[in-house]
Amino acid sequence: MLFSSPISLLEIFVFAFPAISQAASAASQVSFDQFLATVTAADFQRWQHTAVNSESSFSQMKAHILDMYSGVGSVSHSFVLDDRYFDCIDKEKQPSLGGRPLASPPSAESDEPPSQPGGPTEPKTSTTSPLTQNLKDSFGNFISCPDGTIPFARLTLEKITAYPTLAGFFAKSTNGAGHASSSRGLEELQDRGPSAEPHLYAFSYQQVTNYGGHSFLNLWDPVGDFSLSQQWYVGGSGSNIQTVEGGWIVYPQHFSKRPVLFIFWTPDDYSTGCYNLECKGFVQINNNWTLGAPFTQFSVAGGTQRGFDLQWKLFQNNWWLYLRNTNASYDTIGYYPTSLYNGGQLTKNAEVIEYGGEVTRFTTTDVWPQMGSGMFPSKGYSQAAYQNTIYYNPNNQSGGVGVWASLFKDVIGSNACWDINITESAQGGGWGTYFFFGGPGGKTC
Repeated sequence: MLFSSPISLLEIFVFAFPAISQAASAASQVSFDQFLATVTAADFQRWQHTAVNSESSFSQMKAHILDMYSGVGSVSHSFVLDDRYFDCIDKEKQPSLGGRPLASPPSAESDEPPSQPGGPTEPKTSTTSPLTQNLKDSFGNFISCPDGTIPFARLTLEKITAYPTLAGFFAKSTNGAGHASSSRGLEELQDRGPSAEPHLYAFSYQQVTNYGGHSFLNLWDPVGDFSLSQQWYVGGSGSNIQTVEGGWIVYPQHFSKRPVLFIFWTPDDYSTGCYNLECKGFVQINNNWTLGAPFTQFSVAGGTQRGFDLQWKLFQNNWWLYLRNTNASYDTIGYYPTSLYNGGQLTKNAEVIEYGGEVTRFTTTDVWPQMGSGMFPSKGYSQAAYQNTIYYNPNNQSGGVGVWASLFKDVIGSNACWDINITESAQGGGWGTYFFFGGPGGKTC
């Protein structure tokens, strides 16, 4: 018979409604098992209307999804956040582990900032993870994951076929934006050629041997194609540039129109690497933070300022990620094994620290995005975006005391669109080293 098997029924359903693999239908919830069945049944003819450029590229995308979920096992709880599914998978069976045991974090959660007289320059309030707010999705599922599992953003054909190739999906952006500025010469950064829109910055940097570092990232909700506030820890040169990165990003094509928490890594000058858990790399151990999920609480102009502490720390053979809500202890989120860096510089230490903002637009008809809050740094506290308490970790050790960063300023693009103003630790009070940054963007930057 035509409908003699569940897969045959599902194939026809997916042919009519291919977006079921990604979007959260208002009428019904797509279970984890149903999602995997749609991927298994999919063929190129039913997805050739998307951006994918060939049947071969489609086959690579499908194989990647199935490989990522191979060995994950059953999923007992899923939820929808910002119209995207998240599955709670066994942390011992996550793709990046590959059957290896979980590493143990340093006994001390993080390096502490250097001592600094005086209290905070201005108040700051926590931006809490959506998974800790006792929320429910439109299906009545709790937006949280039980102990022993991690939230895993569902990898779908709809999401990946929005790109011509699997490599395009993995890239930091479609036009090179998001790259550590130290991985590009000034001439390339300032390229205004007609073939590609440049990636433009207001950032700070220091060349120094380091094992990670820290900043508090003030969180806003800018508008545009691609806008971020982040940390970069960089080593190597040329095609051997290596990074470990993290912060918040507005990137509607890949994530959401709202800012999401993200991490990224590359071992080879952005030829490979990926965001979050979208390829085998980062090992997550914490169930209270969701990589790639949008925040729900933002800073308000003239009002409450929200954000989060983020720290990377190289300890022994892992780059550990810590996140902290204001006035709370650090959460150990997980780690990148240094084996990912193939014996390169980041297996030993990083050589540059970078902090700041970056934007791009994807076509010349788009307006250059807002950076930060959309306000210039001269507007100051409660108007302009900032990062503060910026220090680096000087040793590969458990615990320890950080060193205040001594940052240099650079702006790529027009100061009429954005800028950055740095205050060194000697004048920074309780904020230590900090900066205000950002601007409104515009038609010509």
